[in-house]
Order: sequence, then structure tokens, then C-alpha cells
Amino acid sequence: MSISFSGGELLNIAIDIEKRGIVFYDVMAKSAENEEVRRVFQYLADMEHRHVETFQAMLSETDYTGKNAYGDEEAGYIKSLVENNIFSDDAITSELFARLDNDIEALELAIGLEKDSILFYYQLKDIAQPKEQKLLDGIIAEEKTHLRDLPEIKRKLAAG
Repeated sequence: MSISFSGGELLNIAIDIEKRGIVFYDVMAKSAENEEVRRVFQYLADMEHRHVETFQAMLSETDYTGKNAYGDEEAGYIKSLVENNIFSDDAITSELFARLDNDIEALELAIGLEKDSILFYYQLKDIAQPKEQKLLDGIIAEEKTHLRDLPEIKRKLAAG
């Protein structure tokens, strides 16, 4: 299957992922026991909000007309990837958090989900048109900002 994405379509996918991340991090912030971890998750939710704003600004600068460059089958495929792999419904429920033993595990989960989102964008880049790859590089750079502080916060929490 050959899928062609416009810049606007890629940005709409990114916006959907970021919105799902907001829900996930809000749930994590409300469920965290440690105040510092709660602040970290709230910070990440705030970053997701900023990424939505960034991607919406990028969207306003594209020549996106609102028409998909792929058919219903391909659109369903992409939607399924987003919904089932990055900040999936299971990941954004408090039941998942309840299965975690502690805040360190919650941070590890967040690190893994952030890595998954970056990998997803790299996968999109592999199938994107050459002119859209630079746009995806910008999205990937935005997502990498989430990973800057998480390992250090986890180390501090583990150290006590």
C-alpha cells in the first residue's frame, strides 16, 4: 500500500497524538502520589498543549486544503496506528496507572510512550513524500523535547 501525506495531514495526525497525550498526562498528574512527579506530568501536559499550538501554527502556514491525499482504507490505517500505539485508550485510563507500583514506573511508562511517538513519526517520515520529510523533522524535534528531563527526574526520584 502506498500512502501519500500532505503537510496538513501529517500535522493533523500530530495534533491528534498531542491531544491524546494531554489526556494521558492529565490522568497521570491526578493519579501521582509524589508531588514532584505530579508537577512533572502537569508540565508534560502543558508541553503537549504547546505542541498542539505549534503544530496548529505550522498548519496555518501550509497550503493544506483539507482534502486527504489517501483513501478511506489508508485513513483508517493511520487512525488505527495513532489510536492503538501512541497514548492508546488503555494508556490514557486511570486503570493503567492503578497497575503501576509507583511513580518511578509511571515515569518509565511516560518515557516509553514518548519514545513510541518519536518512532511513529520516523515511520511516517519513511513513507512521506520528500517535501514533507522536513516538516516531520520539525515534529520529531518538538517531540524530543519531552525526553530531555524525564530520565533525570526519574533518577532524582529513585535517589530519594
